[in-house]
Amino acid sequence: MITINRRNLSLAAGMAAAVALTAGALIASTAQADSGLPIGRPAPDFTAMDSNGDPVSLSDFAGRTVVLEWTNEGCPFVRKHYAQPPGNMQGLQADADADGTVWLTVISSAPGKQGHVDGAAANQWAEEHDASPAHVLLDPDGTLGRLYQAKTTPHMYIIGPKGQVAYQGAIDSVASANVADIATATNYVREALTSLSAAEPIGVSSTKPYGCSVKY
Repeated sequence: MITINRRNLSLAAGMAAAVALTAGALIASTAQADSGLPIGRPAPDFTAMDSNGDPVSLSDFAGRTVVLEWTNEGCPFVRKHYAQPPGNMQGLQADADADGTVWLTVISSAPGKQGHVDGAAANQWAEEHDASPAHVLLDPDGTLGRLYQAKTTPHMYIIGPKGQVAYQGAIDSVASANVADIATATNYVREALTSLSAAEPIGVSSTKPYGCSVKY
């Protein structure tokens, strides 16, 4: 009886371990689950007004890499990446511009909601934070945000030179509002841009975005 019980116990322990491993794999998979446009599909064209009152279309930048960054000045996760030092978002913008990439910052906050600004306020915010996007796009009715299924601020998209979605999701691997975490995080956007520039496959092309919900 003791032998049988031990065998049963061993079998039960093995089954429990297998269940635990399966559950762990499921949790890990869920943590990396994406939300947004599928990678490799053509990025939908759009036209939006920028903070200077000029229309900007994705098709204006055909043949170039384009970054879309959803932002909200009141969101602590956005403030994390714009904090100086280290100026994480600003550094990405500057490096992207130097490499010929077009950076478009998008504000999809609705009137009366956190982060809603007019063009003048958007320009002032960019100047005060040393931000250097090619354009700040104002999307108060949420048309552009919903078109790209933007969930959070920040939510990042990279569109490759062939007009296809090359990356979407989080800016980096540490989903926190703590500035100190930037130093140890994997910057998915920087890695994807580096791979695109070198005409190499992107290692991580879709991640779960984190931050404040877009205030549609």
